[in-house]
Parts: sequence; structure tokens; C-alpha cells
Amino acid sequence: MNSIIIEGLSFSLPLFIIALGGIYCEGSGITNLALEGLLGFGAFFGGLSFALFGLLLGGNPVFTIYLSLLFAMVGGALLAGVHAVMCIKFKANQVISGVVINMLSVALTAFLANQINASVFGQPSNKFLLEIFPRFTVPGLSKIPVLGAAFTNVYTFEVIIIAIALFMWYVLYKTPAGMRIRACGDNPHAVAAAGGNVNKIRFWSIIVSGATAGLGGMCFAYYISTIFSPNIYMGFGYLAIASYIFGSWKIGSTFLACILFGFARSAGYVLVQKLGLPSSYSDLVMTLPYVLTLVLLIFFSSKNRPPRALGEIYDQAQR
Repeated sequence: MNSIIIEGLSFSLPLFIIALGGIYCEGSGITNLALEGLLGFGAFFGGLSFALFGLLLGGNPVFTIYLSLLFAMVGGALLAGVHAVMCIKFKANQVISGVVINMLSVALTAFLANQINASVFGQPSNKFLLEIFPRFTVPGLSKIPVLGAAFTNVYTFEVIIIAIALFMWYVLYKTPAGMRIRACGDNPHAVAAAGGNVNKIRFWSIIVSGATAGLGGMCFAYYISTIFSPNIYMGFGYLAIASYIFGSWKIGSTFLACILFGFARSAGYVLVQKLGLPSSYSDLVMTLPYVLTLVLLIFFSSKNRPPRALGEIYDQAQR
């Protein structure tokens, strides 16, 4: 049980911060299917920064580890800017823009990683090696039966994610800025009539989703294999989208959906180990969150309540 909780949280929290950025973006009215590409491109930026700063600075890698999280957020935000320009300035189809960005991200990160590794590090590879992320155990609390596992071998990025998530929850539900974001997703013309700049609000909401996707993608890289590779993120962005859809674009219920997906994944791995099955069955376990997605889709799809103006192109002339 301890292993299920520890590994489940390590997977669920990066997934949650990606989904939270999606809530900001789609809460403002912009459909964001680009999370898959944003998290991969952000992780590429983070992995590249780790490799370069590690080469330049050397010494203790802990500073470089945390710096890579910041650069991952920058990378995700930069690619999100492309989605923002396409959807807001050029009024492109939001679904197509997101899908194209996903495909562009995979191809671009693989190409750039290969070129940079060959020219800078002299290695024919599309991967960046990372270090093991710092972990800690909370004395006392870790001794609590069952629940103590949540305070055992905790990645420090989990604490960072929780702090950012609490701040984003406060902004979205307790501040005028958050109210305007939610209003843009329901009635953007009312926001404009009240003096708000709908395009500006939507633009920065998309940027936020890119930054959080980059952060989540980099955390996945440290958690899954301690390397950056364009191939380790397949499906995680879409799983984040499924999480906030099941959560009806609400932070609390989205968090529960992410926990459910994370624990399904970790429980599957533990089951493979307990039954002594071949390691190839671990690959099958990776499909459990997606199978669970299909099952939940049967029961909850009719109850989803997306923002009313989600996906609609805002045209001020139509007021």
C-alpha cells in the first residue's frame, strides 16, 4: 500500500498541475488540446538547460535541477504563445491548432535534441541525462499507518506543485482576475462590456497553461526515467485533458480524477510485482489510466458542464 501511495502521488501531482493550466486556458474560452505538445516542449527546454548549465557550472547539481524546472516553464510558455497567437490574433480553429502543435512539438524536440547533442556534447542521441530529483521524509508524520506513506520519500517537486496549485486555486476563485477568466469562458461579451480585455485575458491564460504544462512535463522526466526523451510523454497531456473534463473544469474534482489515474497506474505496477509477472506486463499496466478513462467516459460524459463559450472565436464586432 505504501508503494501505491508514494508512486501514485508522484505521478498524480505533475498530471494535476498540467490539468490545472488546462482549466485556466479552457476556463477563459480557448480549447487547449496542445497540452501534450506543451509539456514535451517544456521538458525539452528544461532538459537542455540542465545539460548546458551542468556543463558550464558543474559542481552540485541541485541548483541546476531546480533551475531546469524554471526553464521548462519558460519553454512551455513559449510554445503556448504560438497557440495563443493562432487562436486569438488569427482566429484559427482551436482544435486544429492544438493538434498541429502536438505534432510539431514531437518532431521539433527530437530534431533539436539530436542536433544539439551532436554539435555540443558530441553524442548522437535525442536524450538529455538528468540527475535523481531530491526526496525527503517528514519525521513523525511518516510513521502514521497507511497515510504516513504520503509523507515518505516525497519528491520536492511535489511540494512545489502543491504550493503553485494552491496559489492558482486562490487566484481563480478568490480574486477579480480569476472571476474575469471564468467570465471569459461563459460570456466574453459581458466581460468586454464591463471594460475587460477578453483577448488579453485569454492570451495570458494560454501562457499559464503552457508554463504549468512545462513544469509537469519536466517533473515527469525526473520521476519516470531521469532523462529527457521525446518518447516518454505519450498520452500524458491527453490524460490531463481527460482529468479536467471529468472534473467539469473544477479544480477540486480535477484533483481527485488525477489521484484516481495516478493510483490506478501505481497499483498496476505493484500488482505485476506481487504476482511475479514478466516485466513486459509493466507496459500493459501503463494502459490502465486510459482504460479507466474509457470506463469513466461511459458514466460521466453526460454530466460534464464545460464553459459555455468554450471554443467560440471572440469577435468584438458581434457585441
